[in-house]
Amino acid sequence: MTDKSDDVPVDRNTARARLAEMRRILTGAAPPRETHARSTDLAPNTEESEPYELYSGTIDELLKAFEQAVQHDDNGEYWSARQLMPLLGYGEYWQNFERVVAKAEISCHQSGQVVADHFSSVTKMVSIGSGAERPVRDVHVTRYGAYLIAQNGDSKKKQVAFAQTYFAIQTRRQELNDEAPQPVLNEEQRRVMLRDEMILHNKKLGTAAKLSGVHEPLDFAVFQNHGYKGLYGGLDRRGIQSVKGLSAKADILNHMGSTELAANLFRATQTEEKLRREKINGKDNANAAHFQVGRQVRKAIQDIGGAMPEKLEPAEDIDKVRRRLAKPTTPESK
Repeated sequence: MTDKSDDVPVDRNTARARLAEMRRILTGAAPPRETHARSTDLAPNTEESEPYELYSGTIDELLKAFEQAVQHDDNGEYWSARQLMPLLGYGEYWQNFERVVAKAEISCHQSGQVVADHFSSVTKMVSIGSGAERPVRDVHVTRYGAYLIAQNGDSKKKQVAFAQTYFAIQTRRQELNDEAPQPVLNEEQRRVMLRDEMILHNKKLGTAAKLSGVHEPLDFAVFQNHGYKGLYGGLDRRGIQSVKGLSAKADILNHMGSTELAANLFRATQTEEKLRREKINGKDNANAAHFQVGRQVRKAIQDIGGAMPEKLEPAEDIDKVRRRLAKPTTPESK
């Protein structure tokens, strides 16, 4: 992507300068960029909120809202950061959300991607009443950029939790080069997609935990149990198996429905981020962090009136579902 406000491609030096500026902003060493931005941007004290309302709805309704917000140009699909802002539970001031965008750009750089390929600065006109308009800054982001914004959002917001699951699924699709139009997933398809995401992110969580000092297989089992205890109200893996009537050899993740898998995916991704971001060191500290994240996810579920994960019915073994979905569809099977 290019910086469309100037119609000039952003080179690596410009990208590095932008990253350096963002780091100063995030560490408090510099004010938000509006205070020293181009004249086409609004000053912080005159920034007016967009005519968007904070999104409030079910996860399925939010998923549809994300798809409805996608736009297209000659370079493909993109989202407007200002339209993502209310969908992610931000709606008052652009400056607050821009900090999230800045963090996402840094994450993009740290992942080895070119920031300009996923984040493009633009200028748009907004109404200020009486038929008058004024320019404000916006950022157009790719699907991967939107995913990084969700990952760097406020985890206390239910919209952010929903979005992280959504973009994790959609970004994985893009990585698999699945460019065909996607129908709405049914429960079985969603389970398989989320289970695959759990496999991927448990590996990433394991790497982050190892860097924090969790080295032995037994230590990692204890570490995982701390996350389960936080999310499941004190139940460890064996306790979850017992409550759900599963055998001692059953993989509990293989018997979770999509809602429960989504909660555990959120737990795993946020714990990985916390371990890396805070540079947590030591097994005990890693265990405590995993428990804390699990407990916060549980509280988020409780706050929105959701069912506690231990109360959710166990689902059919995911391996059976995979085999069934892999079978070719025939007229007789429909």
